[in-house]
Amino acid sequence: MSGPPEITSSDLGRLFAALQHCVLVHDAATKEILWANPAACEVLGFTLDELRPLKAPDMSSNARQYAREIGVAWLQRAVDEGTGVIEWCYRSKSGQDILTEAIAIRVDLDRGPVVMVQFRDIAEEKATRLDLFRTEGRLHAFLRNLDEGIVVLDDAGGMQFASLSAGRLLGRDPEDLVGADFTGFLAPDSAAVLRDVLASTSRGGLPRDARYRLAVPGGADGTARWFAARCQYIDIENDLSGLLLLFHDITDKVRTEEEHHRDAQYLNHLARYNAMGDMAMAIAHEVSQPIAAAHNFVAGVRGRLDGGDVDQLNWGLESATRQLDRAALILSSLRKYVVRLEQSKQLADLNGIVGDCAYFVDVRAQQNAVALRWELAQDPLPVHCETVLIGQVVMNLAFNAVEEMARWPAEERSVTVATRRDGPYAEVEVRDNGQGLSAFPSGSVFDGAFSSKENGHGIGLALSHRIITRHGGSIEAHENTPRGAVFRFRLPLSDRGNPLSDATDSQLSGRSWSA
Repeated sequence: MSGPPEITSSDLGRLFAALQHCVLVHDAATKEILWANPAACEVLGFTLDELRPLKAPDMSSNARQYAREIGVAWLQRAVDEGTGVIEWCYRSKSGQDILTEAIAIRVDLDRGPVVMVQFRDIAEEKATRLDLFRTEGRLHAFLRNLDEGIVVLDDAGGMQFASLSAGRLLGRDPEDLVGADFTGFLAPDSAAVLRDVLASTSRGGLPRDARYRLAVPGGADGTARWFAARCQYIDIENDLSGLLLLFHDITDKVRTEEEHHRDAQYLNHLARYNAMGDMAMAIAHEVSQPIAAAHNFVAGVRGRLDGGDVDQLNWGLESATRQLDRAALILSSLRKYVVRLEQSKQLADLNGIVGDCAYFVDVRAQQNAVALRWELAQDPLPVHCETVLIGQVVMNLAFNAVEEMARWPAEERSVTVATRRDGPYAEVEVRDNGQGLSAFPSGSVFDGAFSSKENGHGIGLALSHRIITRHGGSIEAHENTPRGAVFRFRLPLSDRGNPLSDATDSQLSGRSWSA
């Protein structure tokens, strides 16, 4: 059985002519062009007869790296070593530069050795490669300077990738992190949270679209470090898949929050301390009167027990009972206020808070024969606040105004407490007609050093400033007209839908009266 017919030399010529790659054949000794395939002629724009007499300067770029001696040396290297590769910029007949990758190969023919050069246009490929290189360089620069750590975790929590910034945050070389268990860097509770996320992802569920904290023990000062993290599942062309975790250090933020919490506890302590003092003052002033009256009535009844008129005895006992009921009512009111001391931040009507404070302010005003005027807004003023703390601010400002006016002639003693809505804010304003602020250094009202009273320390105003600013509000003081001072604080109105139409027990809302 005969085999397939052999390929003839003419067949080889036709195959060579059909090549899409450009081919030039140079004489090994003289480096002259002996032959070019049709693809090379088409790209360069020359016919074979036009190519044969051309030298390197005639068909190469004028740039120094494409000088004739460099091209000749490259071809000679192929003659000596069998092959040579170079990036060469040919120039077409029309003057267009064509950047190519050229491979020179020595071929020994019957006529003697030749150098066959294959070349292809790589201009677009090189531009793409430069773009990729530029992008990769930028990406590396971004990752090097990124504050946020980046890791990719497999289903078991092993790190498949770790950025340089992740290494800095975790205190390890990024190469050492690859393969390590990320949960090993976490506190037990945080590790449990992450395992839950990984398990959810491996079951086909979506990772949590939320930020959560990851505690990393062993900070520079021996304390725990905290991270905030976000995650999502990625699958990059089957090359890198898993849970992409981005995290950044929030240790300073957590410590600030802890200090803020301790500060809030301290403020609550001071507020409760002040509230207890206010109640003790009210009890001493109010409860002592009905108890003393009841004592007098009981003493009178005792004196008439022997032969006294029964109607008078009954009248005395009923009167004593009424006085004791009055004392009980006062204590009940104070007990309700004590319950409010344990309440946390809540939605409340600012008018109601002012109303809750009215009793205590009224007692202080009566002691000093100061007329009180209340000008409360007709509509509720819903604010989200700690009612006891805001109540303490109201009482502190009102008490200061009452005590200031107590130094003035009786007919001039007047203090006004007002509430109003001002755009997105609710306001409380306390006005007096006293000395005013002109005698005090500018800007010192709320720094803890301001006081117009003998032996005063001004701590109440400093505390009030801290309470209001912690609630996202502002407090200010300025001169009244024609004299005196105006203290005003503002709190953001709540955006909740509760109209608080029945938020206050006070009889003050919408009324203006004097005490």
